Amino acid sequence: MTDKTGNLIAFAVRDLVLPEREGGYSKGHETREMILRAALGLLIEEGYQALSMRRVAAACGLKMGNLTYHFTTKDDLVRDLLDAVIRAYEIEFDKITHRRGTPPAERLAELCQMVLEDIRTKKTTRLFPELWALSNHDSFVLERVQELYARARVSLNDIIEEMRPDLSVEQRSAMALFISASMEGLTMFAGHEKPFEHRMPELEAVSITAFLALIERFGT
Repeated sequence: MTDKTGNLIAFAVRDLVLPEREGGYSKGHETREMILRAALGLLIEEGYQALSMRRVAAACGLKMGNLTYHFTTKDDLVRDLLDAVIRAYEIEFDKITHRRGTPPAERLAELCQMVLEDIRTKKTTRLFPELWALSNHDSFVLERVQELYARARVSLNDIIEEMRPDLSVEQRSAMALFISASMEGLTMFAGHEKPFEHRMPELEAVSITAFLALIERFGT
């Protein structure tokens, strides 16, 4: 997406978004966010193996009892952390997907550009491949990763349905999966500090052109 002068508009996706809670932004809500941000920092900088409850508590300056008051187990912490991560993306996806007055092809291009630009961030380049590797050996992480990507593909499915209402649910789902997998696959090549990061703008143009052509011609 470009502005009126032709310059690329940068997208910024928040690291975490916690669900709204009754009573506003309480002290407990603030503490939960602090814990989740500490956990995310450990994941990004040191990997999943460093993500112990004691390390998170130490990073927050909390006693273990205070940490387990908010998150009883590591699984509870990881589940809420990944939910907060994908919620941040969902908010941005929804803004694009349901914007009135913009043709669906333009919205799909904008959504894909947002994802591809986000891949260049340190958080995304380090976090998601870490989860991919873990999902091969850890059933809990596998379930969380599958849920995360299923939620992320909802917006792609919605826009594809607008563009090609003649396609079946299965066909739209296959295209959304292919597009999502194609973009994620660029992480290891053009992500943060990867060999082809400097070529991401070019790869964005190639990818978006190919995705739009695929949707237009699929099944015809």
